[in-house]
Amino acid sequence: MTETVTSVSTAALDAAAERLRTADRSGVPGVPVRDLIGRDDVAAAYAVQQRLVAERVAAGARVVGRKIGLTSAAVQAQLGVDQPDFGVLLDDMAYADGDTVPVTSVLQPRVEAEVAFVLGADLADGPLDREQVRGAIASAVAALEICGSRVADWDISFADTVADNASAGAYVLGSEPLTLEQVEPREVTMSMTINDEVVSTGSGEACLGDPLEAVVWLARQARDFGEPLRAGQVVLSGALGPMRPVGPGDRVTATITGLGAVSATFSEQ
Repeated sequence: MTETVTSVSTAALDAAAERLRTADRSGVPGVPVRDLIGRDDVAAAYAVQQRLVAERVAAGARVVGRKIGLTSAAVQAQLGVDQPDFGVLLDDMAYADGDTVPVTSVLQPRVEAEVAFVLGADLADGPLDREQVRGAIASAVAALEICGSRVADWDISFADTVADNASAGAYVLGSEPLTLEQVEPREVTMSMTINDEVVSTGSGEACLGDPLEAVVWLARQARDFGEPLRAGQVVLSGALGPMRPVGPGDRVTATITGLGAVSATFSEQ
């Protein structure tokens, strides 16, 4: 990945990365990093993210896709930004439908329901417009994203969450992938339960108006950052409704019309 160019000093970027690294290794969320890199410096935030992801890859993790965050207008307004963000999905974040997820594997876990896409072709060349992106998608599937924050109390600005790999923690893919001839992502509705109680509802339109538009945005961003989306990768397109905290013993199920259900249980360890 091309190193992001920023006016923030290397020492500040290194210090921000170390702060998040320490929180991750200790299992204790720490203070934000915006005092080091600024609240809204997009380049600096992604530079920190790149450092931390590169370390995990060097240690043996494999990049398997991306996640898109801040796709809700309400959340963007809350953080004072006008754009989504993205993070990197690694193979050790992936779980299958019905799996048990150790609750301690993600700091301060919160769950949201999304439409995930699996790519059947690279998105590296060409206009990367809606038609091209749609044609590159092999399948869509219901998904749970388990977001986490290494910043105490989720006290995050835009730069904090981007630096923290867009608050990526883990994800669960459903077992019923469908083609885009079989389901239209913009038209889906979602209901998510925790222990059989409905805690979040939403629709495909809640994700930038259409989850496919979110993938168009991501495809262009990923290419600009020097690491285009590739065939076989997973894209979590963004939340269809509010995310909710989870704890030990919780069972989460999201049902998305046309895509079926996806669930996970959270264990003590």
